[in-house]
Amino acid sequence: MAALQSVRGTHDSLPAEAFAHRAIEDTARAVAARFGYGEIITPIFEFTDVFARTLGDTSDIVTKEMYTFEDRSGDSLTLRPEGTAGVARAFISEGLAQSVPVKLFYRGPMFRHERPQKGRLRQFHQVGVELLGVEGPEGDVEVLSMGARLLEALGLLEHTELHLNTLGDAESRAAYRERLIAYFQNHESRLSEDSRNRLHRNPLRILDSKDPGDREIVAGAPVLQDSLNDTSRAFFESVRRGLDLLEIPYVVDPLLVRGLDYYSHTAFEFVTTQLGAQGTVLAGGRYDGLVKQMGGPPTPGIGWAAGVERLAMLRGLEAAPLPRPLAMIPVSGDTVDEATRLADRLRRADFAVDAGYSGNMTKRLKRANKANARAAILVGPDELAQNAVLVRDLDTGDQELVALDALEQTLARFR
Repeated sequence: MAALQSVRGTHDSLPAEAFAHRAIEDTARAVAARFGYGEIITPIFEFTDVFARTLGDTSDIVTKEMYTFEDRSGDSLTLRPEGTAGVARAFISEGLAQSVPVKLFYRGPMFRHERPQKGRLRQFHQVGVELLGVEGPEGDVEVLSMGARLLEALGLLEHTELHLNTLGDAESRAAYRERLIAYFQNHESRLSEDSRNRLHRNPLRILDSKDPGDREIVAGAPVLQDSLNDTSRAFFESVRRGLDLLEIPYVVDPLLVRGLDYYSHTAFEFVTTQLGAQGTVLAGGRYDGLVKQMGGPPTPGIGWAAGVERLAMLRGLEAAPLPRPLAMIPVSGDTVDEATRLADRLRRADFAVDAGYSGNMTKRLKRANKANARAAILVGPDELAQNAVLVRDLDTGDQELVALDALEQTLARFR
């Protein structure tokens, strides 16, 4: 029988990687809290309609990538492929419309049946924020600045570039849609099959096509800026002015779009050239029509999501090394009980303590080095007779006799 393996597109995060991921999540949570955002935890699966209704029936996520199954009650359920739809559903079902503005942070696993590649797994993790109930550009500036501050806190801002665009309001998008359809109809025979299917249903999605033939046609397509009305132009200028005020650099990218009708105004991505083809590390936009489309009250919204795995790849595991423990080492068999009591005492005082479990002092010291311990506490009968232990600095080899009643104070420098 073949050895059991993880499912293709999934990944075991061993302690060093898991700690690096947790450091990113904790940093994101802390940054969001500084902006007044509280954490929401939504289920990892929802009724399929939550995603089919919000992501659009022509999107690759719905047509090709969702993990959908029927439960024993006959309900169609889907593992969440992204976080916004679940947050919007909770906003409606939990009656949060009475408390706007609602400022939420989320984290957790997402699931998409994609072709696995570097930086893209079928089970991956995201952190994200959603701001619901703020219709003015000040909300966009806040959310954008929060993304920049997260990347800054992770030491990554200088390795990314903010791409920014406006999708305009509903009137502007409708005018642009008609211009796009007219343009692509003149090239319809050369479009890929997917793009031909989207031509009348969702022509903006053609702008996202990765097909080489489509890309040649897209290069000559009308740009959305030429269809913007005065209201949309003023909104975008306000967003840009806010970013300039906060000294957050950006480039305007006219090809950065969102294909679904509930998106409006600001769209953005922080991208990097250091991860190959998977260059987007944090992306978001304004979705003023989403909550209404899901059956809730008309509610403006804007947010972003960032891939934890991609952030960790860009940051490197060395940026969040595992904490180094203290090694508790009984020198002889008759000091094991005292070593056990001391280990418990130090753990209750918030020290990380690694126990060697068995073996002589030499074997336990080898284990301490393997665990990358910062210091070793040698519990010997002669030292205990003096109500003391030996503390050895494992980086320098220096050691000192430390009274038991001063142990925590002495070990504080090794935290």
